[in-house]
Amino acid sequence: VAISASNTGGAWDNAKKYIEVGASEHANTLGLKGSDPHKAAVIGDTIGDPLKDTSGLSLNIWIKLMAVESLVFAPFFATH
Repeated sequence: VAISASNTGGAWDNAKKYIEVGASEHANTLGLKGSDPHKAAVIGDTIGDPLKDTSGLSLNIWIKLMAVESLVFAPFFATH
């Protein structure tokens, strides 16, 4: 769930940035600031930021734990 939440939060954040920065290139499709797509992207970013912030910490701990476990159990797996 943490991986999904982190990816979702990042995607919503980048969607808002894309609409704000790329609005001049795709103004007909996306609209400008204040348009319905921009409002939806702001809501998505508001929801996505906490997802990204809370799940990122647990993913960091999980990745470090997997690295330490692999180093601890490597001799056992090598001999058996």
